[in-house]
Amino acid sequence: MGQKIYFLSDFHLGAPDHASSLEREKLLVQFLDEISADAAEIFLVGDMFDFWYEYKRVVPKGYVRLLGKLAELSDAGIIMHFFVGNHDMWMRDYFQQELNIRVYFHPEEFERQGMKFLIGHGDGLGPGDHGYKRLKKVFRNPVSKWLFGIFPPRLGMGLANYMSRRSRAQTGVSEETFLGEDKEWLIIYCKEILTKKKVDFFVFGHRHLAIDFRLSEDSRYINLGDWIRYYTYAVFDGERLELKSYKGKEDKIIRN
Repeated sequence: MGQKIYFLSDFHLGAPDHASSLEREKLLVQFLDEISADAAEIFLVGDMFDFWYEYKRVVPKGYVRLLGKLAELSDAGIIMHFFVGNHDMWMRDYFQQELNIRVYFHPEEFERQGMKFLIGHGDGLGPGDHGYKRLKKVFRNPVSKWLFGIFPPRLGMGLANYMSRRSRAQTGVSEETFLGEDKEWLIIYCKEILTKKKVDFFVFGHRHLAIDFRLSEDSRYINLGDWIRYYTYAVFDGERLELKSYKGKEDKIIRN
């Protein structure tokens, strides 16, 4: 059993089309297979899928290579965590029961080797974006989940995939831009948390930018980027947390 902890997010499998999604899925499986020798834990920090909905007795078609690999890693004793993102928030218990993966719906704190981590997908945190925050409450409401479940899977999944294809973030068509320390809402959120307690590492996804930002002498904000353009992940070896790219795109990582 290894000792390292890995973090990765925002695969958006299913987008923008089957062929490119399948290529991305195979690359992810290759990466997970390579790290299995030295991984003790793996944190999957949201938006694994472009859309995911678990009907009571039906789960979405596809992704068998990735789901099989996650089951294999879990069976091998690697502790697996999954934080729901804004694209895969409608989870039931499939991951827990079939894959033995712990599922979280809100940011959570962890302590490893004396270091404190605050981990979450990152959507709806910090100032502004009130429209999305209201929409998120609606979608997270159990009634909304139940209402969507009334649709037959063929109709419901078709509608959801159509809406996903219309969104910029899912397809990864446009490049995100770093807004600067004073306007990046997750940096603002992290700084507010630091006024209340000590956190060594804030680890989020959602932003689709690979960011390693020093908040203070002993606290850093890590955004995991994505596996659409950057193929980035973070790894903690017990002492250091590093943000890397599986495809050698370290020059795209924003650092300060």
